[in-house]
Amino acid sequence: MQRAFLAGGLIALIAPILGVYLVLRRQSFMSDTLSHVSMAGVALGTVIHVEPVFSGFLFANLGGLLIEQLRRTYKTYSEVPVAVIMTSGLALAMVLMSMKATLSKSFSSYLFGSIVAVSRTQLIIIAAVTLIGLAFFVLLRRPLYAMTFEEDTAAVSGVPVKLMSFAFAVMTGMIVAAAMPIVGVLLVSSLIVLPSALALRFARGFASAALLAVIAGMTGVFSGLTASYYTDTPPGGTIALILLVFLLGGIAIQRAAKMLGIRKAGDVSASGVPQSRKRQSNQTIHKRSF
Repeated sequence: MQRAFLAGGLIALIAPILGVYLVLRRQSFMSDTLSHVSMAGVALGTVIHVEPVFSGFLFANLGGLLIEQLRRTYKTYSEVPVAVIMTSGLALAMVLMSMKATLSKSFSSYLFGSIVAVSRTQLIIIAAVTLIGLAFFVLLRRPLYAMTFEEDTAAVSGVPVKLMSFAFAVMTGMIVAAAMPIVGVLLVSSLIVLPSALALRFARGFASAALLAVIAGMTGVFSGLTASYYTDTPPGGTIALILLVFLLGGIAIQRAAKMLGIRKAGDVSASGVPQSRKRQSNQTIHKRSF
């Protein structure tokens, strides 16, 4: 449990920051795709008697590079690379799993996550990935920010867009592979996307979005691991459900605040406020809701 909480806290520190970039870049499904590719690497490592952790990392990084290369080939159809790599990873994982009868039984911890699956080696790898990821996002925050919103403008301003894109793809693969023991292959994208989706609903800027995403991610991971321990449920599913509740609750609170603001504006208008001030109030509400 100590290793699980430490590993979960490290992943919750870096995965939501990655999620903010992925959501803004319209690449939310990239994490899900790389998790399936990483599963094929784990299966291959088990079949050929190589450490599955390292083979999963290798496949996730290769998958990220392939997605980035195909994204540049299919510029108009940006969803094609994700579909191609995801189906290829799933197909390869299924074929490799059929080669070893005992593989499918031990694969449940990779599919759904397991508290006892976090070994000392995996903890060291997760810590290394977290440190590398934090250094990557802090030192390169300005070019990454520029590239996230408009690659052409970033290239004109001197940002090496192609090199940065491939480095970002490799970093995504590393973080996805590191998160697999905590939330599992099937739900690894929930730890990356859900906290960032919640943060982007409330944040006023990029830095605040990253901070809110990390807070939501850590809260979801710690509460999910605790609930999983006492209820004997898969940690990945428990964490994902808690993060989903956070997101739905945040949306409900935001809508309730919006409706309350509209109602107050209507009451003021009915009490005799000039029409011009009424329009200004409505515009203010619209901007805040946006």
